[in-house]
Amino acid sequence: MDQNSGKTAWNITGNGKNIWVVSFIFTLDAVDVRIAHALPTIQVVFFPVLAIIALPVNMVTIFILSRGKCGLSRVVTCYLVAMAAADLLVLILDLILSKLPLTYMSNPVFLRSMPSSCNVHAALMYTTTDCSVWFTVTFTFDRFVAICCQKLKTKYCTGKTAAVVLGTASVISCLKNIYWYFRLLREYTWIISPFICFARDYYFYIMKQIELFYNFITPVFPFVLVLVTNGFTVRHVLVTSRPRRKLRIPGNGQRSRDPEMEKRRKSLVLLLIVSGNFILLWAPFTVYSMWSRLYDLSTSVYPPDSLRELGSILQLLSCCTNMALYAVTQTKFREQLKNVVKSPLALFVSKKS
Repeated sequence: MDQNSGKTAWNITGNGKNIWVVSFIFTLDAVDVRIAHALPTIQVVFFPVLAIIALPVNMVTIFILSRGKCGLSRVVTCYLVAMAAADLLVLILDLILSKLPLTYMSNPVFLRSMPSSCNVHAALMYTTTDCSVWFTVTFTFDRFVAICCQKLKTKYCTGKTAAVVLGTASVISCLKNIYWYFRLLREYTWIISPFICFARDYYFYIMKQIELFYNFITPVFPFVLVLVTNGFTVRHVLVTSRPRRKLRIPGNGQRSRDPEMEKRRKSLVLLLIVSGNFILLWAPFTVYSMWSRLYDLSTSVYPPDSLRELGSILQLLSCCTNMALYAVTQTKFREQLKNVVKSPLALFVSKKS
């Protein structure tokens, strides 16, 4: 739904002063062309495979976590279920209702016949995407408080606080993205390319500044918050673990178990895999978002379109990778997943017999 088109600024002055700029532009364009040729083929295969895998994966994740038998606290479970639910909605609104029609249909009549399809869909899609991002941020902050702020932990890290925080993030995301309802036209247009939602012309200049602010709020600011919060959390764990390890070594030189440090280690591992997954897969889209908006306010080189498409692919991929990460790192989650997989087979076998 991005309305920008690729542009390149050329500013060559003074006896080869900007030769390196020209070289960079040519290299960028060459790489962009190669990736642009490969991406359509990748998308044709990737999007349907992702839809087939990601939707049931997120539903199973929500089911397993909601049962509360994974050895996780109520607070952590609340955040993880909310994140999985937001990811599921992103997949439905972005992948199913946007990317797949764009890839396989030249004229999606079912969307054209829906009133206000464009601006309503955009508002809902951006709202769920914001929720997915900010739920990750709130989970990261909750784990930071739980590990690093023991005095605040008892008041903040509760199920009631988690529900309030998640609810507040959802409401703010809804209010923030009402903007897209008024920013975009009410119907999809097929004049230039299929399934494109055009902006209202009379909003153009003022909205560019607003969109720069919006892109800073999501995903740039959350990206920075997750990095900084994780940095402080890891530093705190490393600093506090050294004296504890020394104290746990008795006279015979053998280390005894430290339940508190093991608990912190498990919490830290879960935090790092969730936030690390977010940082890694959202990085290209974050770079493109700020680069493209800064271009509107300057005469710099416009980011390659391939970066936008690659960022979109990785962003959608981030919506289905958490279950695999939980299965790798959480023993009880693996056990529950095996039970869910075995149960239908067991029922089928019992009926056959």
